[in-house]
Amino acid sequence: MNQKPEKKIGRVRSSILSWLGIPIQLTDHSFWSAWNATANKAGQNVSESSVMSLSAAWACTRLISETIATLPLHIYERGPDGVRRKAKNHSLQRILHVQPNSNSTATMYWEAKVAAMLLRGNGFSEKRYINGRLVALDFIPPDRFGMRKNASGNWEALINDRNGKQRTVPLSNLFYISGFSLDGLWGVSAIQYGASVFGSALAANESANSQFEKGLAPTVAYTIDKFLKPDQRTEFRSGLSKITGALQAGESPLLEGGMTASNIGIPPRDAQLLESRGFSVEEVCRWFRVDPSMVGHGNKDSNWGTGLEQKLINFLTFTLRPWLKRIEDAVNTRLLTPSEQLKYHAEFSIEGLLRADSAGRAAFYAAMVNNGIFTRDEVRILENLMPRGGNADVLTVQSAMAPLDSLGEAEDSDSARNALRAWLGVEDPLPKNEERS
Repeated sequence: MNQKPEKKIGRVRSSILSWLGIPIQLTDHSFWSAWNATANKAGQNVSESSVMSLSAAWACTRLISETIATLPLHIYERGPDGVRRKAKNHSLQRILHVQPNSNSTATMYWEAKVAAMLLRGNGFSEKRYINGRLVALDFIPPDRFGMRKNASGNWEALINDRNGKQRTVPLSNLFYISGFSLDGLWGVSAIQYGASVFGSALAANESANSQFEKGLAPTVAYTIDKFLKPDQRTEFRSGLSKITGALQAGESPLLEGGMTASNIGIPPRDAQLLESRGFSVEEVCRWFRVDPSMVGHGNKDSNWGTGLEQKLINFLTFTLRPWLKRIEDAVNTRLLTPSEQLKYHAEFSIEGLLRADSAGRAAFYAAMVNNGIFTRDEVRILENLMPRGGNADVLTVQSAMAPLDSLGEAEDSDSARNALRAWLGVEDPLPKNEERS
């Protein structure tokens, strides 16, 4: 059915709606279609729920959002000596790292927040204050959120609470993080801009499901040289439907009265159905900037050894890092006051990605300790072990490393000591480089 084109709201109607306090956006379907990123492409309704029914989109969204949600996010304090330390007593430390609100853990909150940014372009939360102090961040699902300009020309949020009531919230009370942006203010929706790609992928899935439902059999046309009565057509179609489908594959209809059968339509092989589905996976991954092999697509040879290692580095550098930087900047500018920004800052600890690789983690710690960057106690703390104190809290380096101009000093010193022992009549000269008191 063709939909009638919607009329734009005129000035008179707009003035009346504003005077009545009714947001124009609530009556403007085009606004909500753009905001909620719903479109119809390739005969498919492209929305958040339909896109997430694609295995590639589901895997990409989960991969990025879950990885970011499990990375430690801390508030750091810059000391007078220039050394930064975790600000354990700062109120934001618990909100960001442990529990943003009474209903969500930090992992659940950041998963939902990043997923909204990936699919809708923006992630919104409402700040909760008690006596002027920030105490919680409540995530706002995209389907319960809208924006409008008030009478003063300022942006404000429209939020539909779970009880069905709508309320307005000033922009200053929102903690929002924008994704890739074209206007420098709001992020663009991947669902909206990628509707053609997602629509084609959905159409390929639907076509494949239809083929399996028909038992992978092509569409068949039945021809007879005379007209059938209505009850005969009904009886034939009823009997045919009982032997059609994957479960009844192999059973054949009985053709009577000179009836013949012929295939019509394009066979799945000629339509390259499998190839198009594989290409759709790669297209979806391209929109999320994820290597297809990281969501289980592609050949296995490239997923081992140095190939996998390089893919992980690429994923961290080109996929995760832009999102991590956006989150850090949003926390620093929208949750910290201007005076606090001079002293505190938020930062992800990407070393958390090494948790799953014990060999890589051990090599990293060894390099940091041997080069005098970490102490052994600092490594123990990172591994949730009790510090030992004493020499374990002292920076050490490999003693074999020495300046080039001092390489001959030890040898000259040993030669002088051996000559002195020989003059004193002491036998068995000391071996070179032996430690002496």
